[in-house]
Amino acid sequence: MLPLAERLRPRTLNDYIGQKHLVGQGAVIRQMIEQHNLRSFILWGPPGVGKTTLAKIIAHELECPFYTLSAVTSGVKEVREVIDKAKRDAAIHGGLFADKDTQRGVSPILFIDEIHRFSKSQQDSLLGAVEDGTVTLIGATTENPSFEVINPLLSRCQVYVLKPLGKDDLLELMNRALTEDEYIRSRHIEVKETESLLRYSGGDARKLLNIIELVAGATGDRQQATGERRTSAGDKPATGIIIDNDTVTKCLQQNPVAYDKDGELHYDIISAFIKSIRGSDPDAAIYWLARMVAAGEDPAFIARRLVISASEDIGLANPNAMLVANACFDTLQKIGWPEGRIPLAMATVYLATSQKSNSAYLAIDKALAEVEKSGNQPVPLHLRNAPTKLMEELGYHDGYKYAHNFPNHFVKQQFLPDELMGTRFWEAQGNPQEQKMAEWMKHLWE
Repeated sequence: MLPLAERLRPRTLNDYIGQKHLVGQGAVIRQMIEQHNLRSFILWGPPGVGKTTLAKIIAHELECPFYTLSAVTSGVKEVREVIDKAKRDAAIHGGLFADKDTQRGVSPILFIDEIHRFSKSQQDSLLGAVEDGTVTLIGATTENPSFEVINPLLSRCQVYVLKPLGKDDLLELMNRALTEDEYIRSRHIEVKETESLLRYSGGDARKLLNIIELVAGATGDRQQATGERRTSAGDKPATGIIIDNDTVTKCLQQNPVAYDKDGELHYDIISAFIKSIRGSDPDAAIYWLARMVAAGEDPAFIARRLVISASEDIGLANPNAMLVANACFDTLQKIGWPEGRIPLAMATVYLATSQKSNSAYLAIDKALAEVEKSGNQPVPLHLRNAPTKLMEELGYHDGYKYAHNFPNHFVKQQFLPDELMGTRFWEAQGNPQEQKMAEWMKHLWE
């Protein structure tokens, strides 16, 4: 029997749960579908929020050819084969557009799951077909496309962010499972409490349905074996199943598959790991590291997260943390496994016991918000380069003061655009390292 998540996969947009900002009335993807004006885009979001389902629904609604590739198993050869097939199909059906006057695209859809795993050459092989409309690309990724997708492909695709499902969405999905799935309905499930169900799901629709299916089976077998739940007469086990917080928690703790590096608890445990480091609890951090090591997690994945934590959570309070995290990453590549667990443990303890600061993280986010708000502010003339005579005549570089020619290698001058003069993006936090930095800046500027 198919998993519950697959049995309940919606087939139409009206059955799709969540992501109202993209598929609700008047939202951008719904409008593209209704207007038959589909353009290439990338869906970025955590597991189990409907990326693959949405791509299939779009192809169904538009009644156009739908090709799928997985970045895990496909290479340049498979990409080219699909593009050639799309060209043949388009020729058979009279071209790439159903309406030549409006040029509203119904090109064949190429859906690539885990597009972030594609190499640069694999992504390059998509550019021509996406550019000329041979295919409409829909990519799905759990990783930030800014880091994992090449710029030429990003420039041809809009990125849409999918959010974890909210409480109301998850409850709607739960009720659908209880009322519409034949097997689950036959179990006569009564849900008395949902707190644990929602907490363990973590906004992941697939995880929610997997938990319901797991708990329904395990709880039913246990209740029937022990006679825990009885009829009012008290003489026969009832056929119904009660799901409450205690039942969910016990069942999941007893689940032998306590970690799935392909999805399930993978993100929960790495989250607990990073939050333990951030919270300066080396014992908890080592425990979660051990869970990942025992489950066969990719060591490089753990090392990447340590580098991120070193910059995001320790930051300027202890710049050596970045060096330690990077050295750990490099050492893993040199010595491999199982010895690699030792530098991972070393880096984990070092980061967990380091003083913490997120001032750099806050500074870049504040600056990005300002860029979004104020747009492309002009660079002050004295900061501009002047490689040509015309630029010199226009005042480029005029008045710039070379800091190294002054005491302390510093001289006061304007570096921000005129409209942002006096704006502060970086604020020192209370650790000794940043206090020294702040005092030095105060000495220079004030």
